[in-house]
Formats: sequence, structure tokens, C-alpha cells
Amino acid sequence: MPALTLLGTLRDRAAVKRYSPRTTQAYTRWVLAYIRYHGKVHPRTLGAEAVRDFLTYLARERQVAASTQNQALAALMFLYRDVLGQPVSSIVGIQPAKHPHRLPNVLSREHVHRVLSLLEGTPRLMALLLYGSGLRVQECCQLRIKDVNLDRGEIVVRHGKGGRDRVTMIPSTARELMAEQVQLVRRLAYRRTVNGGGYVELPGAFARKVPSASKHWAWWWLFPSAREQLHRESGERRTHHLDPSVLQRAVSAAGRESGIGHRVGCHTLRHSFATHLLEAGYDIRTVQELLGHRDVSTTMLYTHVLNKGGLGVRSPLDIGGDFVVVRGGVVGGVVGGVVGGVVGGVVGSDVGGGDAGKGVVDARVFGGVGGVVAVVSVPPRGDLGEADAMVVPAGVAV
Repeated sequence: MPALTLLGTLRDRAAVKRYSPRTTQAYTRWVLAYIRYHGKVHPRTLGAEAVRDFLTYLARERQVAASTQNQALAALMFLYRDVLGQPVSSIVGIQPAKHPHRLPNVLSREHVHRVLSLLEGTPRLMALLLYGSGLRVQECCQLRIKDVNLDRGEIVVRHGKGGRDRVTMIPSTARELMAEQVQLVRRLAYRRTVNGGGYVELPGAFARKVPSASKHWAWWWLFPSAREQLHRESGERRTHHLDPSVLQRAVSAAGRESGIGHRVGCHTLRHSFATHLLEAGYDIRTVQELLGHRDVSTTMLYTHVLNKGGLGVRSPLDIGGDFVVVRGGVVGGVVGGVVGGVVGGVVGSDVGGGDAGKGVVDARVFGGVGGVVAVVSVPPRGDLGEADAMVVPAGVAV
């Protein structure tokens, strides 16, 4: 048996630890980037200082995100610990980057429907599932027909993030489209099978246990690719699932065309799914299960972006009666002088007043529950001038 290369050993170690293919690919790319950065020197001859230099390069010159930097660090830790067999203490002192606190991008219901209305065909149905079922883009692309139960109105997500399965709902508005998609895929599977193809990849060792399953329509992808590809090892003409980039480009294009003024991606629809369920009063534990979060603290992030504004608190301007906007230089000067002077005397602070000579008004009008504050400024015009606007409680005589 020929000796394994460094990357071959890395893939073997990752397979033994049951890392997902995407994690293995990411680690492989980072190890290659690390080797190239140091002039193709073997990592065994490099030490902790080389790892620090590479991470510094990523942070300062490449300006990567904290999560990207931490992924690179995890790949190098795996390389030295599990592939090269060097003790972890040899690169001690290198800490993960601190994650900034960022809120998810959430759309209103109106904006979501505007984006969805601009999609057509398969991307539209897939986007309906991202928003209506809370799926990740990779989970949506890897759905199989057998995991869709139209009678029960549910989808079983297999091997989601972290290798966990979960169950989520099928939106009623998408159920008819889903049924049509299943029939379409069944016909496609039959045509390709008759022509000598029609194979799909099966998980793990299931292909060895049940060889016939690779041609059964129930194991087909719900969203198959347009063309078959030849599998080198088996010689089979296999159908893979739709590439995630197809859906990502379609959703991004619809977001730009909608003119809503927000950056829209596939994960934006999942964020909106969670937020809108919480707004509708559903229990956060239920939302956690639907999203597939391991920890409820991850789901708690969506409580910060509910449609009531900052942490669900109403602005004092919206509390304690109606307010009207009054315009006019003379009115603004008089009200600013009287109200500002009276309130300023009461609270012991200089909140301004009308100055007819200088044409300047700086008033803070207090009123309503919660102490509503409104500031009115009048630019100098050599006379009383014209106030731009002033907010006062309804019923105040001006």
C-alpha cells in the first residue's frame, strides 16, 4: 500500500472522527493555504511561531471574519494534534478570535413576500421552504423524496448541522407545489433509469447493504441537478442534488430586484422564519426544535430583533397620547420660549427659549407619559425666521 500524503492522512483522520465532508474540505483548504504561505515548507518543520504568523496574516492583511480565523485555527490544531502527532502544548498561547455580537438580518413579512414573488420555478419552491420551514440552504438542497411526508405535512431533515436529525413543517401554501415536484422527479427518475442511469448517492454503507436503493425513486433528491455525472469508481451515471449556488444566486437577484433596500440571502429567510414565529407568540423551545439549535441561547438571539423595536420596548414618543407636528417661525418661537422657559425653571436646566433678535429657538417640550422630548431649531435669518418643525402633545394651544 503506497504511503499516504499529508492531505491523504488528514482526510483519513477526519473520516475516523466522523467529520462531515464540508468540514474535511474546509480543513484541507486551510492546510494548503498554510503550507503555501510558508513557501511550501512541510508543517512538521514549522512551530508555534509559524501558526501565529499565519493567523496574524489572516487578521491584519486579509481582514477575515472572526469565525473564518477560528476555522483556520481549528484546522491547524487538527493538523498538528491528529495528523502530525505533535503535542497540543507546542502551539499553546494561541487563542480563538473573539466573536463580535451581531444581530441577524430579518425582513418584514411584506418584504419577504415581495422577494418570494420575484422567484420562479424550482428556486421559488426552495425559497418557500427556507422561509416556511426554516431550512438551511444545504438542508434544502439535500432533501430526499422519502423524507417528505405530504399527508402529515412534515419534513424530516437528515444529518443537519452537527449531524442531528429534526422534524419541521411543510407550509400549507407550498404543499401542492411539493406534490407536483415529487411527481416531476419520479418521472425524471424513470426516464434516466430506462436510459441506463438514474443512480443517486446513498449515505454511508447503505449502498452496500441495499444496492437496489440507489435506483429507487424514493431515495432521489427532491431537487435534482439538470445533468447526470459519471462516478469514476463505480462507473454509474449518477444524479446529484441541485448545487446550492443556484438557489443563492436566485435569492440574491430577487432581493436586489425587489428594491427593499436590504441585503437578502438564503439565510435571511431562515432568520425571518424564526423571528416571525416568535412574534406570533410561539414558544421559544418550539422554535429551537424547528431550527435545530443545540442550545436555546442561540435561538434567544431572535428575541432581539422582534418588530417592536429595541428589545420590545416602545419609544416614549409612542406612549401617552397623540402628538402633532406644528410648523411656523412665530409659533415655534413663542411655544419654544414659553414652554422651554417654564419647564427649564421647574427642572432646573436650561432647555432654551425663543430669541427674536437672533432668530434662534432651542426648546425641549416635555409631555406625555414617559417624558416625551422634542427639539426645535430655527436657523438665523435676521428676524424671527421659520421653524422647521416642532412636535407637541395633541391639545396644547399654540
